[in-house]
Amino acid sequence: MTDERVAFIVAGVQKGGTTALFDYLADEPGVSLSQVKEVHFFDDDALDWAAPDYGAYHAGFAPFDGRPRGEATPIYLYWPNCLERIAAYNPSAKLIILMRDPVERAWSHWKMDYSRKLDPLPFALAIREGRQRLFDAEPWGFHRNFSYVERGFYGEQMARLFAIFPREQVLALRAEDLRADPAATLAQVRRFLGLAPGPAPTPRESNLGLEMDYGSTLTADDVGYLRSVYARDQQRLADLTGLRFA
Repeated sequence: MTDERVAFIVAGVQKGGTTALFDYLADEPGVSLSQVKEVHFFDDDALDWAAPDYGAYHAGFAPFDGRPRGEATPIYLYWPNCLERIAAYNPSAKLIILMRDPVERAWSHWKMDYSRKLDPLPFALAIREGRQRLFDAEPWGFHRNFSYVERGFYGEQMARLFAIFPREQVLALRAEDLRADPAATLAQVRRFLGLAPGPAPTPRESNLGLEMDYGSTLTADDVGYLRSVYARDQQRLADLTGLRFA
């Protein structure tokens, strides 16, 4: 295992535009992406992490042809131990973190779970009393589905990331910028990955939510509540990365 190691990972965040970025990168001739977008290797707690089988990870990619390999599994930034496992696998890996306004991200995340019948709670309850469900989960305090609020603490997650990986190996972006000006954002990604400049991409929308009756709306009260919850963490994010949301 030398050059065949995965060179870059889009490691966050869920409902933050990672599918669109993966689709844009699929058009880049200079990289080799995983055969499916979300490989979910480093968040697999059932693996023997004392002696992980990286061959199983590499099986999710085409045979190595010299181009840098990449994948996009947005839970990696949030789920415990993922970043440490990535660092043990490839300490030189480059990580791309694509973040979306945390209030909009929480709303989109809940809509996805509600539409899949994974959460019966209305949004207002899910982001308030519903957060207690994470303390009945394993690992304690984390949940793959009900973490609508918790995944939006970007400042905390980026601080942990920067404690594990050098800042020059991390590119932090806003989903809103990718949507508004995909050419400029993709140019940043190309420079970060050491790729040749390329043409402006055709703007695209990926992984849009279902049009259905969700039984809830995103109210001004919900927005105000979440803004207050995130206020301190948002300042921490700005201090760490210079990125700000509403």
